[in-house]
Amino acid sequence: MYFSTILEMQTDSSEKTPSIIKASGEREPFSREKLAGSLRNAGANEKNISYVLEKIDSWIRDGVTTKKLYNKAFALLRSLRRADAARYSLKKAIMELGPTGYPFEHLIGQLLSHQGFRVEVGQMVQGQCVDHEVDVIATANNKQYFVECKYFNSQGKQANVQVPLYIRSRVDDIVRKRESLPGFKDYSFYGWVITNTRFTEDAEVYGKCAGLTLIGWDYPKGHSLKEMIEQNGFFPVTVLTNLTKQQKHTLLEKGIVLCRQIDSKPGLLDQLDLKEAKKRKVTEEIGDLCSR
Repeated sequence: MYFSTILEMQTDSSEKTPSIIKASGEREPFSREKLAGSLRNAGANEKNISYVLEKIDSWIRDGVTTKKLYNKAFALLRSLRRADAARYSLKKAIMELGPTGYPFEHLIGQLLSHQGFRVEVGQMVQGQCVDHEVDVIATANNKQYFVECKYFNSQGKQANVQVPLYIRSRVDDIVRKRESLPGFKDYSFYGWVITNTRFTEDAEVYGKCAGLTLIGWDYPKGHSLKEMIEQNGFFPVTVLTNLTKQQKHTLLEKGIVLCRQIDSKPGLLDQLDLKEAKKRKVTEEIGDLCSR
């Protein structure tokens, strides 16, 4: 069914494929298959995917930015099903957690806690030489992971090799101290770097060589940040299409970062002074997101 749908949607091969401009300034050919895949990953059904692609086909021009393409596809999807649009907006929603990295650290902490780790967020830790602030410490089965959350709130940026280089030295300083403490006898220690963007190629190479676990937006395949969030249903409140930016910011200021927090305690929405009809729409959207 999928392949037949794609074949039906393909345009005449004689037509020139328009190019799109990425946030980095690079150009690449517009891919209907890639867009269809992202819509499908967001939960859109084949009928709605065909509708969005048809509208994009009549709209797109050579040189359109990926931002404009995203905004157009998002608006079309939102007109069909808001929860699908919310899932489609995940990457942008993560970048709207800022300007500080604390909500992102909270999201990562909650995600690791859900996976069975005992989690501490934003801790000062004594090293052999100096003290260090560690974004997230995750502990399980006499193994301890020191997690650096490298957060970016704008498109087009990448975590370069300086990031894992810096984290490797910090983790080594902490480990040297902890290995000398009786309370950590028989423990093993590891360093992780998690970012909401991509790593440069040399950062990935260094991470593997230095024994660091690197988790980026779409890296490594099968265990990326995007996949971890989607598979566990850990959507941030910034994905919600029924709330304004200010209302989302209010929730973040009060430590309400995840939709699942509201799903388990709907009364948290009372802090926004929403009308009952609006509150019902928000609750339904959250229920749809968290039930997938």
